[in-house]
Amino acid sequence: MDAACSGNPGPMEYRGIYLRTGKEIFRFGPVHGTNNIGEFLAIVHALALLKQKGLHTMPIYSDSVNAQIWVKKKHCKTTLVRNEETEYLFSLIARAEAWLRNNNYQNPILKWPTEEWGEIPADFGRK
Repeated sequence: MDAACSGNPGPMEYRGIYLRTGKEIFRFGPVHGTNNIGEFLAIVHALALLKQKGLHTMPIYSDSVNAQIWVKKKHCKTTLVRNEETEYLFSLIARAEAWLRNNNYQNPILKWPTEEWGEIPADFGRK
């Protein structure tokens, strides 16, 4: 599965794509946010979905090293300003962090090699 998003900061949305078929599996947004937050939420969304489906070894690709670190540390270390416009997004971040603290996963989270493979399929082609 490939999890990616668009927007930095401003309108942000993310989606997950099943790489074998190119089918969109999930999509969220747009909301006001940043690219790295979207990548973080997309990875956690993919982890939760794959756990629910019993797909414990399917790899998840992301082109965001920051988001991968945040998932590993179970904390989204964003500098996005928390205000009325971003409050809903911060509630989603808190929910994702809680999921990470309360769940184990085996899925490898891998860096998408953009230079070698091109743009990650889940991106929206707006970079």
